[in-house]
Amino acid sequence: MDAVRFSNVGYAYPDRQVLSGVSLVFAPGTHTVLTGRNGAGKSTLLAMAAGVMAPDSGTITTNARPAYVIQHIEAPDTMPCTVRQAVEMGRWPHRRGRPLRAADRQVVMDSMARMGITELAGRQLRELSGGQRQRTLVAQGLAQESSILLLDEPTAGLDAEAHRLIREAIAAELRRGTTVLEASHVAADIGRADRVITLSGGQATEATVLAGQRKRL
Repeated sequence: MDAVRFSNVGYAYPDRQVLSGVSLVFAPGTHTVLTGRNGAGKSTLLAMAAGVMAPDSGTITTNARPAYVIQHIEAPDTMPCTVRQAVEMGRWPHRRGRPLRAADRQVVMDSMARMGITELAGRQLRELSGGQRQRTLVAQGLAQESSILLLDEPTAGLDAEAHRLIREAIAAELRRGTTVLEASHVAADIGRADRVITLSGGQATEATVLAGQRKRL
């Protein structure tokens, strides 16, 4: 069964067509990187795979509810939310209205540890640096334990340590069979993928990365 399938998908903003008749299949356990200029449709494609946006035409099917990690955001000063609470949101799909259980809390703790933010657990999101917020968002995605992980430029603008932690987490997810779709402009990150898909002019052009060229951690 395909992890994610786009069938003849189209989407337009008022000022431009970003996707036109795009058909793509993502197999379970594979790592695909989306590239292309800003505004080419990378974030749009990920948001539609996550079910956050609906296509204007065509269909999108997934075999699981994806974990969707957006680019780091500025937290409003009026929004009280700690790092731990943000990562706990990743357990919502599993809770079904029930309180967090010990197993949920362990997953949250493990996810924070993987991102090196355990000591930030009680800090407010608004107090964090951009890199710390990005690691919090990735930890939230990991806490979902989904078989599909969608990442929108997860390492853009980060320092070397944050970049290393995120790449290690992605490599570990791939080892456990997770399907990873990642938007990136970072050449070193693109070189780790099984497939590279370039979006331009509404079309998707695909290249396959040779196994010997991969640089997974």
